[in-house]
Formats: sequence, structure tokens, C-alpha cells
Amino acid sequence: MSDDLAPPQSRSDYPHFLQIPTRWMDNDIYGHVNNVTYYSYFDTVINSYLIERGGLDIHRGTVIGITPETHCNFRDSFSFPETVEAGLAVGRLGGRSVRYLIGLFKQGAETPAATGHFVHVFVDRVSMRPVEEMPGQLREALEALRIG
Repeated sequence: MSDDLAPPQSRSDYPHFLQIPTRWMDNDIYGHVNNVTYYSYFDTVINSYLIERGGLDIHRGTVIGITPETHCNFRDSFSFPETVEAGLAVGRLGGRSVRYLIGLFKQGAETPAATGHFVHVFVDRVSMRPVEEMPGQLREALEALRIG
């Protein structure tokens, strides 16, 4: 993929997936998952991966990720009860920041119902200033998702 800013449009382009069940409260009055909830799914697939594979300690770690930018394109809706298959890739990886590419898929679908990106800047928990360099285990986990 030559454009690290655009999320992939095919399931096979995402190296990591997480199944996220929709909840009753995700639906809005129109009977589908409300648009703001898609960002919750983005957060869930990213942070689950960082905790499980990247060694991120969200409670006591000295480094945390803050989010200066997010974006989502909607193509199709989800509704309860449905399971979202959230695909995750890394499009750009810097010394202290990462741009994730996310695809939200209906079960078994080849093309995403929604795509987006999410940027983390890794900062010192106390000072809230960007770190010199992200921790090694975290970087290795993100490298494993890098596409392009």
C-alpha cells in the first residue's frame, strides 16, 4: 500500500483482528449503532492490542498514548446484536507516534463497513510531554502491524 494515510479496503490487508460484540446501548433511536460508538471500537481494538502485545501498562506505566487526531468514514451500519470484526494496521510509525489504520467489518465481509485512522503520541505520564522514544516492546508490537 503506497498511501500510508488511507486505510486498506480489503480484509486481507489488516494484520490483526479483534471481535467486538455490539451492546444493546450501542444502538440509537434509529435502530443502528450510533456513529460515536465507532470511535469506541477503534479505541478497543487499539488498546487491547497495545496491552496484550505491546506491554502497555495503562494503570502504572510511565508512558501512555494520547490521541490528537481521529477520523472515520461510514459505509454501512451495524446494529445490536451483531459482532464487529475490527481490523488493525499501522500506516506510519515514528519515534514517538503512530498512525493506526482501522477497518470495521461485518462478520465474514471482505470490505469494511467503516474505515478510519487514529493517531497516538506517546508521552510521559507525569509531564505529559512526548517521550524521546517509545518503549522497545511497544515499538516491536507496532512494527508487526506495519503495512505499506
